[in-house]
Amino acid sequence: MKFVNLGFLAMAERIVAVVLADASPSRRLKEASEKLNKLVDATNGRRTRAIVVADSDHVVLSALNPDTLVERIKDA
Repeated sequence: MKFVNLGFLAMAERIVAVVLADASPSRRLKEASEKLNKLVDATNGRRTRAIVVADSDHVVLSALNPDTLVERIKDA
């Protein structure tokens, strides 16, 4: 098991996608996951820059840039 820091630790092999938070589909994904109680906010009050989708249908909001997250996942 390898972990990635997204604002909290997550298992790297469970991450399905990392998307930019500014796009309209990302905002709809965020709203839908919030209704299903599958939204995890790891921004600590900062601006959301990336949205991470896990294989369990959980959606994680991160304050880190998507490029940074992708590099961390590759290194894990």
